[in-house]
Amino acid sequence: MINTDICIIGAGPVGLFSVFEAGLLKMRCHLIDALPQVGGQLSEIYPQKPIYDIPGYPEVKAQELVDNLMEQIKPFKPTFTLGERVDHLDKQEDGSFIVTTSDKTHVHAQVIVIAGGLGCFEPRKPALENLEAFEGKGITYMVKDPETFRGKKVVLAGGGDSALDWTIFLSNVAEKVTLVHRNETFRGAPDSAAKVFDLANQGKIDLILSANLKEVSGNGVLDTVTLQDKSKVDFKIDADYLIPLFGLSPKLGPIADWGLSIDKNAIEVDTRDYSTGVERIYAIGDINTYPGKLKLILCGFHEGSIMMQSAFKYVYPDQKLSFKYTTVNGVNAF
Repeated sequence: MINTDICIIGAGPVGLFSVFEAGLLKMRCHLIDALPQVGGQLSEIYPQKPIYDIPGYPEVKAQELVDNLMEQIKPFKPTFTLGERVDHLDKQEDGSFIVTTSDKTHVHAQVIVIAGGLGCFEPRKPALENLEAFEGKGITYMVKDPETFRGKKVVLAGGGDSALDWTIFLSNVAEKVTLVHRNETFRGAPDSAAKVFDLANQGKIDLILSANLKEVSGNGVLDTVTLQDKSKVDFKIDADYLIPLFGLSPKLGPIADWGLSIDKNAIEVDTRDYSTGVERIYAIGDINTYPGKLKLILCGFHEGSIMMQSAFKYVYPDQKLSFKYTTVNGVNAF
């Protein structure tokens, strides 16, 4: 049995930063993640993706951010269970919980923090007839190593931030980059969209709007992507790689059975402290929902900070919380 103050389900960036906020309050954390490494989506799906909205970093690679977060929480000595899924949550008579994982690891904690990002997630795939035949043979749903695409013909499909960011990044790596989007406008950040239009105007990428993926073909490996425009006219483009970036399909898994209030695969929380409807269980990051919710890492950092202040009363019920500034006291003083 692993004994801790706070059990954090999800070792993505929001879960990791919450360890820091807990450590300032002298609360110990144990993190559980179904992935074999920390970092969540950042490490698993796009470790080399540039991130532009972390305060103090005009640009930071996803894995670099994870590495920095791990360095930041090192003084507080968190412990981890990785590569195991949380299967059961059992409330004890004193209000605490025992968490049981898929490999029968047991964790006893006073407070549960769900920071599981989108939960158990998988990429949304386009409805193409022979898609699976080319998965791993030219079709991929993530960019783990951009160098894989150096000197290649790459087709990206999508209209969100990931499609825009990777189009910008790969324009300096691939021989040819084509971005396909079914609409005339993008869902992603306006600044990123403007950069993509500029690249297209400069002839550095091909931008095809109001078109859909129709077919993929090749002899053992992908070599052609067929598109269909809004007039239902088909046309083919050469491609070494197709990267559909249509987002992730969230699945809450066993969390859905914990008596929490769920709205469209997200956990409803009280914005005063990001508590759920079940006492001692909190939800932070992309997995929660509330009016005005923004699915940004920096918003998750804020939620984790507020939440840990609230969790203090369960870990130290006889103590009064005294908020201190790290700029005055330093980290080692906590």
